[in-house]
Amino acid sequence: MQAIAQSNVCPFRWDDQTQTLSIIDQLALPQREHWIPLHDVQQYANAITDMVVRGAPAIGITAAFGFYTSATKHWAIDNRDEKRARILADKAILAATRPTAVNLFWALDRMARALHTHLDDATPSALLREAFDIWHEDVDMNKKMAAHGADAIGPIQNILTHCNAGALATGGLGTALGVIREIHARQAQRALQAPHQPPAPIHVWVDETRPYLQGARLTAWELLHDDIDCTLITDNTAAHLMQQKLVDAIIVGADRIAQNFDVANKIGTYALAILANYHHIPFYVAAPDSTFDPVLKTGNDIAIEQRSQDEVKRINGQLIAPPNANARHYAFDVTPHTLITAIITPNGIIQPNKN
Repeated sequence: MQAIAQSNVCPFRWDDQTQTLSIIDQLALPQREHWIPLHDVQQYANAITDMVVRGAPAIGITAAFGFYTSATKHWAIDNRDEKRARILADKAILAATRPTAVNLFWALDRMARALHTHLDDATPSALLREAFDIWHEDVDMNKKMAAHGADAIGPIQNILTHCNAGALATGGLGTALGVIREIHARQAQRALQAPHQPPAPIHVWVDETRPYLQGARLTAWELLHDDIDCTLITDNTAAHLMQQKLVDAIIVGADRIAQNFDVANKIGTYALAILANYHHIPFYVAAPDSTFDPVLKTGNDIAIEQRSQDEVKRINGQLIAPPNANARHYAFDVTPHTLITAIITPNGIIQPNKN
């Protein structure tokens, strides 16, 4: 069955006249919707590093347009080797922003291959087409994941999700939230078709996701924007909900998947997988093709980003801990494939324990 879900949320705007990508400032949400135009590679890099834009697919899309912006700056250089070197130096700046999300490197490598093919063209327009292809293909992959996920999971009531794996993290419906949106759309459609015996409406438990609060600030905002019933919880509430049989399934996104299907995702995902396993709750991961790493064999090989300890000690700039306290901020953790019920992909369902 094809996806029927839709969302009005998108983190990107492209201006043909100025050839400028603008991104919604995800640090300002949900208090205000503030759009930031990106004019040079350093602005693109800062937006990724500072988490103004975040989510693995969205980071890849942003980097692709950053690569194109670099090409427009250097395209007039007559010396072919120098032109390539300047653009690839900017590619390295973009690649150095965040180490865990493989979509970043996938998109940049794809743009570099397009550069090699079109370096002698009169304009860098082919690179712009490639960047748009990366964006539009992500939209299509999101729809396919949504359909496959809804087919596999079927009617359901209470879903728990972690961090933000929605439209704000991608170019389309989202990964985990794309599946949730599709389940919601199908159950709403069934309710219209059978008003006397409607299925129970979907409800989503939203982990707040410390320390950046992507669940509280972004996922709740997206779900409410699309009229999907949701309840915000603190991260340490999840186990209690499972114990009380208030969670039917867990669906999360991913930032990198190793060859053996170990999954790197937002810190706290591993703990949820352990809890789900103990309580016999299915644990699903939704991820596009660009999240699968063709090189790394296991999750032990995935680089885990460590961010500033100040991000743990402050919320919205407000100090919540002693200023001299030590803190550690691992941005991601790795969930072993043995704890994953299924990985939802654009090409269908992978069951890691059966591969």
